[in-house]
Formats: sequence, C-alpha cells, structure tokens
Amino acid sequence: MRIIGIDPGLRNLGWGVIDVEGSRLRHVANGICHSAGPNLAERLCALHAELTAICRTHAPDVAAVEQTFVNKDAVATLKLGQARGIALLVPAQFGLEIGEYAPNAVKKAVVGVGHADKRQVEHMVKMMLPGVTPAGADAADALAIAICHAHHLSIKRMKVVS
Repeated sequence: MRIIGIDPGLRNLGWGVIDVEGSRLRHVANGICHSAGPNLAERLCALHAELTAICRTHAPDVAAVEQTFVNKDAVATLKLGQARGIALLVPAQFGLEIGEYAPNAVKKAVVGVGHADKRQVEHMVKMMLPGVTPAGADAADALAIAICHAHHLSIKRMKVVS
C-alpha cells in the first residue's frame, strides 16, 4: 500500500510518500510545495497544481492529512484552514480514502510522546525510514503523518482479523 502524508501550510506544504508491506515501511519520495504570489487565490492554485502533479507521479492508494490546530491568530488559522482544504481536495479528486490526525497523535505514533519537538520527529522519521533525507521540517512532518496512518491502518486490520 502506498500512503501520501500531507502537512498543510500556505507557504510550505510538506508531503511524503511511503510504501507499506506488512510491518515494513519504505520511503518513496518527499518534498515541499512552495506557494508564492500576491494573493491568496494564486497561492492556493499553485499548491493545488503541485500536489496534483505529486499524486499523479507517485499514485498513492490512501492519504493522511494533519488536522489544523486553532491558535490565537484567527486570520492565520483561517488561511491554514484554506491550505488544508487543498490538502484534502486533491486526494479526494483522486478518489483516495483520507485519514486525518491531530498533531499530537502523529507525534505520539512516531516519537512516543504527544509533545515532541520537530527535531525529535525528524530523528524518528530517519530511524523508521533508513536512508531518508527529508527536504525540510515540513516534509519530515508529512512523512510522520504517513507513518502514523500506516500504524493506524495496521491496528485497524488487526481488529478486523481478531
């Protein structure tokens, strides 16, 4: 099974693709979609185009997207929510089932604690996917989201079997 993990962001949208064979995880690709432009609509359009190309290239079977957390800056939260809309829309356009995970759930699945920092997450991603070089912190987070989804699917399969 091929999973794409997506870490939504308006300027930097991280993505990571892994293959899952039983309990074995293998890195396929990762990167960061960068958006620039004078207005929000152009930036969202750029994210949509880049993420669409990534899904075409890597043909994931399922997707996992990090949930938005609400912070004190309502405008920033709203903009992040719009980028998250793109992160949900593109996999949906490919007919993919989408898992959504809170940031703390991702950290707990990968690091073992829900309040790990970005360095700890990246370190564990490198341990779980030997040889991987994340394109940046956002790409490492996206790979962690994909790993979290792989664990979730594994637990789900075990419940079905028992």
